[in-house]
Amino acid sequence: MAATIKSVAELAGVSIKTVSRVVNKEGTVKPDTLKRVEQAIAELKYTPNKAARDLASNVTSVLGYVYDNPNAYYIIDMQKGILDVCRKNNFELLIHPCDASSENIAQELVDMVDSAQLAGLVLSPPLSEMPDVLHHLDNKNISYVRILSGDSEFSSTLPYVLVNDFKAAFQITEHLIAQGHKHIAFIAGEVIHKSTTERLNGYKAALEKASIPFDESLVIEGTYSFETGVKSADVLLSMPSRPTAVFACNDEIAAGTLFGARMKGVDVPNDLAIAGFEDSPFSRQTFPPLTTASQPTNEIAQSATSSLIQYLRAKKTKTNFNNLTQTFTPQLVVRSSTEVTL
Repeated sequence: MAATIKSVAELAGVSIKTVSRVVNKEGTVKPDTLKRVEQAIAELKYTPNKAARDLASNVTSVLGYVYDNPNAYYIIDMQKGILDVCRKNNFELLIHPCDASSENIAQELVDMVDSAQLAGLVLSPPLSEMPDVLHHLDNKNISYVRILSGDSEFSSTLPYVLVNDFKAAFQITEHLIAQGHKHIAFIAGEVIHKSTTERLNGYKAALEKASIPFDESLVIEGTYSFETGVKSADVLLSMPSRPTAVFACNDEIAAGTLFGARMKGVDVPNDLAIAGFEDSPFSRQTFPPLTTASQPTNEIAQSATSSLIQYLRAKKTKTNFNNLTQTFTPQLVVRSSTEVTL
């Protein structure tokens, strides 16, 4: 018969709670008591039951990743990054796709946390940027980490990670201007994503710096999809004074724009330069390959997950959590879609 926590406690002459503290490495056991318990564990060859240990400590070792994002490559990279950190820290991961526009989304997340006994949530946009959802989670005392578009730190007891979309978008637009373009279109993703607004603002700031007037007619609203790029190309290339360059809000839109342009016989980049954002496989699989901003999604996910686990451990041991926010800035990657060939 396998040894139990009760038999270990009896052999060591301590309480079950003391054995639990040793097993969970809580660091509140006296050295001589710790030694006795460890000797009893070794003698009885006791292997702690993970589920029982979680239950006894009232903290599960399962995190949830909640997302509503149409970009499959982004989701895959996020999952890989989160899983890597979870495995290193003996956490499991529950992945939960959802519809952020649902009127019951906040309650859906609360119910999921309760039913799966989750320790905390990793929230990516747009959920991480929805005040109503966050307020609901706060009211239920649910721990979470947010991945946000922005560059300004703010006061928060909960961890978060920032992505500086504004600066990266500024650099992309500045690159297009340096190539001689003054008539530059912008194709947006869903406005529910703050990244859309930040990238648009970066585009506007670069135009302003170069004293190029902002033309609202050159901004096309859409979704983060290939189809938006195809449709936008048709609109932009039908204009009396059509643009010479396009900054698409992500690589999928940019790839669709490239496809739409070539269907109309437009040469890229000689007649129309096209840049995307994120450096997903879309940017490398097109011809010509796309200029973009390389976003380290895997690293962003790892940083967010590590911060959440540190927060949970600090909360459990009632120690201070040092909320060291990390900011990631996607880096400009110049490829053939914006470099004019002679």
